[in-house]
Amino acid sequence: MIARVYSCAVIGLEGLLVEVEVDIAQGLPSFTVVGLGDAAVQESRERVRAAVRNSGLSFPFKRLTVNLAPADLRKEGPAYDLPIAVGLLLASEQIAGSTEGAIFIGELGLDGTLRHTDGVLPMAAVAREHGATTVYLPAEDAAEAALVSGLTVVPVPSLRALAAHISGEQLLPAYGAGAHLGGGEPSFPIDFQDVKGQEHVKRALEVAAAGAHNVLLYGTPGAGKTMLARALLSVLPPMDLEEALEVTKIYSVCGQLPKEMPLVRRRPFCAPHHTTSIAGLVGGGAGRARPGMVSMAHRGVLFLDELPEFGAKLEVLRQPLEDRVVTLSRANSSITYPAAFMLVAAQNPCPCGWHGDPDRECSCSPALVSRYQKRVSGPLLDRIDIHVEVPRVNYEKLSSERLGEPSGAIRTRVSAARQRQRARAAASSHTIVNAELGPSELRRHCQLDAAGQSLMKAAVRQLNLSARGYHRVLKLARTIADLAGNEQIGPVHLAEAIQYRPRRVE
Repeated sequence: MIARVYSCAVIGLEGLLVEVEVDIAQGLPSFTVVGLGDAAVQESRERVRAAVRNSGLSFPFKRLTVNLAPADLRKEGPAYDLPIAVGLLLASEQIAGSTEGAIFIGELGLDGTLRHTDGVLPMAAVAREHGATTVYLPAEDAAEAALVSGLTVVPVPSLRALAAHISGEQLLPAYGAGAHLGGGEPSFPIDFQDVKGQEHVKRALEVAAAGAHNVLLYGTPGAGKTMLARALLSVLPPMDLEEALEVTKIYSVCGQLPKEMPLVRRRPFCAPHHTTSIAGLVGGGAGRARPGMVSMAHRGVLFLDELPEFGAKLEVLRQPLEDRVVTLSRANSSITYPAAFMLVAAQNPCPCGWHGDPDRECSCSPALVSRYQKRVSGPLLDRIDIHVEVPRVNYEKLSSERLGEPSGAIRTRVSAARQRQRARAAASSHTIVNAELGPSELRRHCQLDAAGQSLMKAAVRQLNLSARGYHRVLKLARTIADLAGNEQIGPVHLAEAIQYRPRRVE
């Protein structure tokens, strides 16, 4: 007797349909799972055997063969427990009912209850694409699957309850759609109005937020670099539904989606420690490949504090900073993760932190300062659009009760600038921020008048700008013009963009 049910696999961030075939034949009792499954899939035999028994059902002592098709696709994780158990019950004729158009996802406990499964959102998405109408999955994952419209999501408390549902004995209620999209305005731990002084740094961060540009904050210890970087999140525009679903899919695959928040509403802010491995930064790993911090920061901020301490690991950021994706190539596969993040980095000028400070003497030798600053390569620094110094704040400003401009007002201007960029990209298949403009968009949207060309020529000569640096200055000037509500880039916009480039040649 053969039974067929369907489940899903996740490769990278994309779901793929998997057919689970269960065959029961005469012969010595055995239980074999084929179809290129990993250790977790092979261990499902013991979980399924115990779950069936402890659910008051009969486990057939015959020759059992389970095939996970397509056979050349590697299957990972425990999500196949439920479809294997359902297929076994159908093949042994312990339950009778139609499973047409149904997808089964879930890990089984030994008592037959269902446990949380990672990657439910991409699985539900691919189920809908293949014409499925119903998804059976653990109850705590129902809100996540309900983000995909057009599916009937049925939370399953246990294998026994699902068997009764399929047989028509006691139907399980479908998950109520709609509640999962709720949520008010996200809150932020730091508001720009709480940051004393540093008006020019706040302006630089506003420009960065408006065009999703990369930023380097450098200055003495305790000047407020980390606080300013964390406050940046409060001026970024809210994510639209498409962006929120992209980010939610990443966190779902990583198993870091909060139970109480099936849809990620706030832009990510990821701050890895400098001891993080390369796999931790860009993704991968010896076993099951997972997205790294650069993908976790997709549509948000990747904050690298004490930038020189990351050392040679920083070089792996070159490709994602340019291409906005991370491609992990292995001997038998290649996985691409999205990585459209804003890089915000902070560093001290030297190991002791006081090089160039007017009031405190630096204890580092010139050679030590030079070696410290060269830990960050020139090609990586060239990919950072805004270099801004964060000086120490004097006592008068620190003790003042006067509040600065609130983040809400800045966020309004940033959102308006992003809206202008979205309007220009309306003919494209996806939204483009100024930091992502390609050569053709630069030609159309970043034209300079005679005064601007003269200013740019002088900047290229004096700052020794590379071709990449030249284009990044144009993109930055385009963002500054958008903040000002101007369609044409003027000399004043270009001048501000130029002053954000580093003054010294690295």
